[in-house]
Amino acid sequence: MDYTLKKNSDGFLIFTIERNEKRNAINYGVMEGLKEAIALALEKDVKALVITGSGNQAFCSGGDLSVFHSLKTRDEAYSMLSKMSAILYELLILPKPVIALMNGAAVGGGCEVAMACDFRLAKKTIKAGFVQGKQAITTGWGGGTIASEKLTGTNGMRLLFEANIKQAEELHKIGFIDEFYEGEPLEAAKMFIKKTIGLNTDVIQAYKAMWIRKWEALQLKERMQEEVKACAILWESDAHHEYVSHFLNEKLNKQ
Repeated sequence: MDYTLKKNSDGFLIFTIERNEKRNAINYGVMEGLKEAIALALEKDVKALVITGSGNQAFCSGGDLSVFHSLKTRDEAYSMLSKMSAILYELLILPKPVIALMNGAAVGGGCEVAMACDFRLAKKTIKAGFVQGKQAITTGWGGGTIASEKLTGTNGMRLLFEANIKQAEELHKIGFIDEFYEGEPLEAAKMFIKKTIGLNTDVIQAYKAMWIRKWEALQLKERMQEEVKACAILWESDAHHEYVSHFLNEKLNKQ
């Protein structure tokens, strides 16, 4: 199984990517799991959705290139990108709070997943970065568009343009990480939820609706779709395919 989904007695739903050997990279199985998590999170007794990764090395390393390397054309790429973009938009507008419990590194699409969450709770030792630019593509799941809304000033733009892995302290300073935690991750998430969203569930949903209405008015969904289209065009370029081939060959040689 590529993921686990558990509801605990405190009322939050925990989605864990169970692909530690792949640094919790996203494949089609994880996509289906996220769709299941979103549907279950709508149940009345769920107070919040928590997304995390197995192990302690990676929260999510983005799309699994060993799976997606077979996507060569613009249309093939668009099919996958638009599917994941739709999932991230549903996460974004979920009427319950969504928390990225960042137990390890978040790279590329992993940053996009974290960005779609309402809060990002992280260990001080994590690193993260929107590295897609060095793969000769842009963010393609809508995460760049979401970053342009959630990060102030030019912070989002710099993260995308620089395409580098950043240290946790810098990510906290610019607002990507909301709070650090120590100790057992799920216990930290429980404490964060009690402190941050301890109000009546109906009140929390009414507050979140304010942000959802704003994003709808700003046509965020449509803008994310334009991001998907732009990435799909770049995906079929020789530069991107050369990067993927080089990455997979290097990985093979290390085994």
